[in-house]
Amino acid sequence: MGRRLIAHIAGRRLTLGAGLWLMLLAIPIASAAEPCLKNVFGRYCLGGEIDQAVRSMPPPIARESKGSSLALVFPDGSDTLYLLADSGRIYKVVRAYAISTQLRFDDIYKDLRQIYGDGEDRSRFPAYASSPAARLASIRRGEGRAIHGWNPSPEWSIELSWTHELGVSLAYIATALAAKRAAQVESGL
Repeated sequence: MGRRLIAHIAGRRLTLGAGLWLMLLAIPIASAAEPCLKNVFGRYCLGGEIDQAVRSMPPPIARESKGSSLALVFPDGSDTLYLLADSGRIYKVVRAYAISTQLRFDDIYKDLRQIYGDGEDRSRFPAYASSPAARLASIRRGEGRAIHGWNPSPEWSIELSWTHELGVSLAYIATALAAKRAAQVESGL
């Protein structure tokens, strides 16, 4: 009886082991269908499927589609959230802050510098905007823009900006998908 019990348990282990092995083999296949380059704002999968991201959300307050591109706009507390997708995959997630002040910009910039380092200043201001007050005035008039970028991964990047159009905003960008979309726009698609 002892040998039969051992043989039975050994057979079970083999069966359980084989099942576990098959499950492990299936994991890369599942994640290949849904690549998540970066979890953004704790809710959105950069590079993931847009349909899956919006399933549990209320309807967007605005929706625009052109060809394979889709832009969805959602309220996010007092802020506004933009999900941009191409061919069903999210290539950019942007949070535009309701309060666009120097203090808000500086706080977010400080937090990002602590995590990712100094980054790259990509700001563009007119020649006359040499003081902080003049730069702020140029942003409000739409003549200047404060932009800082980080490339913590070859797969995704971060951009903190302060512009006339969006105010202070924070964007997470899937590098390859955004480059593909930019090439399509340039070619007229």
